[in-house]
Amino acid sequence: MPHDVRPETASSQTSPDTSPRASSPDLDDATVEALGKLSEALETTERARGHLYSFHQLTGHADLQLDEAVELLRAAGHPEMADMVTRELIGLDVVPGRWTFQVVEEYEDGYHSVFTNVEKRIRDRLAGGRRHLHEARMKERRQS
Repeated sequence: MPHDVRPETASSQTSPDTSPRASSPDLDDATVEALGKLSEALETTERARGHLYSFHQLTGHADLQLDEAVELLRAAGHPEMADMVTRELIGLDVVPGRWTFQVVEEYEDGYHSVFTNVEKRIRDRLAGGRRHLHEARMKERRQS
């Protein structure tokens, strides 16, 4: 098979033309690029949200590991060190007045929720709710 010929897949043989140009000829490239950048920014917040969940789970796990550290310190004859860990670390707020789950919830209910809502409203208004038009056009260019 020549290198410039792509085999047809089942999806390309049976799917209607859903290319971004066919489904959104009314959208100019500048608008599609702007929507693409907005979508990319939203995806970045999704990654940040995932990192917050990692932060939440790792911090919670570390706090639970302290229970075993306290037991081991006591067993090794260091009750004052065990008491220090219990008094100063176990259950400590990660930021004043907040555990990690509260940080995650505030991010989700605040910044992330507003960001998601604004992105959707703009996408609905400019592109009829269609997502990933920038990537779809890139796919079209790279496969033609």
